[in-house]
Amino acid sequence: MDQRLEQAWWGLRIGLGVGPFLAGLDKFFNVLVDWEKYLSPIFTRVVPLSPRVTMGAVGVIEMIVGILVLTGMTRIGGYVVAAWLTLIAINLVTTGQYFDVAVRDLEIALAAFTMARLSEVRARVGARDASLGSALRTRAA
Repeated sequence: MDQRLEQAWWGLRIGLGVGPFLAGLDKFFNVLVDWEKYLSPIFTRVVPLSPRVTMGAVGVIEMIVGILVLTGMTRIGGYVVAAWLTLIAINLVTTGQYFDVAVRDLEIALAAFTMARLSEVRARVGARDASLGSALRTRAA
């Protein structure tokens, strides 16, 4: 793969792995923000969990997804991050506020989708290069 695309992929992988992991971890400490304020009243009426328990569950999921992205399941992790952030944006829109954060999350979801697609290309190129190298070694022997 072209070096520029490789650098772009690594930048997305690090950012989209570390970001969700840290946001998930912060769900337990609320250092960055009081996360519970972002829960939609619709969600809290439908889901029979307290906002605190909900945020704990969300935090665990985000940390797992961050680890997936960082430890080699980048394609799958990227699609999960994209879907997850889209759901978060929908939740935010239903609060009637935080539209700016919803737009930001949709933009990050697009970046996660792009990383997942780049991961597919990267895997294909790697497989093609490996089979080409194998064919060249066989011919040389």
